[in-house]
Amino acid sequence: MKKYFNFLIRRMGKEGYKIDDAVSVFDLFLIFREKFIAFLRALFFYKPFLRKSKGLLFVGKNCKITHKHKISLGATVNIEDCVEINALSRQGVEIGNNVTIKKNTIIDCTGVLRDLGEGLKIGNNVGISQSCFIQVRGMVEIGSYVIFGPNVSIFSENHGFESLDIPIMNQPSTKKGLVIEDNVWLGAGSTVLDGVRIGKGSIIAAGSLVNKDVAPYSIVGGVPAKLIKFRTQE
Repeated sequence: MKKYFNFLIRRMGKEGYKIDDAVSVFDLFLIFREKFIAFLRALFFYKPFLRKSKGLLFVGKNCKITHKHKISLGATVNIEDCVEINALSRQGVEIGNNVTIKKNTIIDCTGVLRDLGEGLKIGNNVGISQSCFIQVRGMVEIGSYVIFGPNVSIFSENHGFESLDIPIMNQPSTKKGLVIEDNVWLGAGSTVLDGVRIGKGSIIAAGSLVNKDVAPYSIVGGVPAKLIKFRTQE
């Protein structure tokens, strides 16, 4: 039975995947039942309204996904319970193959109708853990094989505050956008601010605040984040 499930999971894009030996057949049945319901929910209530969906899609309970016509999905996308996606933006939302978005995550592409967000691109084999927040105002680009720990926050806008006579909320904002390159691990509770590029192969320590570019293959941490070491030194 497990060999069959391993085969199915690998066919869905998870290379070399093997279910833990401690998982019982009964546990597999419960998981399969939940996934089957999520598949049917996606098939009838979400896939017909998307701009594009290439393969399997699973959508959990109590999700709120608006402006579906702005969303393009690759093969095998898993959206868990209580995820919110507001895809209203100039370029929309593009998500690659084998991507998981876990419970209570929010992707917010537009805050006010007078100024739409630019768009969001997510590559292949990306895992976004529970309760993450991705604010899309400037363009947000996330590469492939990227890991988001729980409670990671991404911001692609800054408010101006130069004038003391105008409320901050009424001053012009800047939207530089940000890029997270391939094979990056964002630790739990870390925050990435607008205008930042995180180089490939980098690690952001849990709880860090990233407000400037991160070089490839580096480990950074702290508030604000500073270089700890390069992975190439190991």
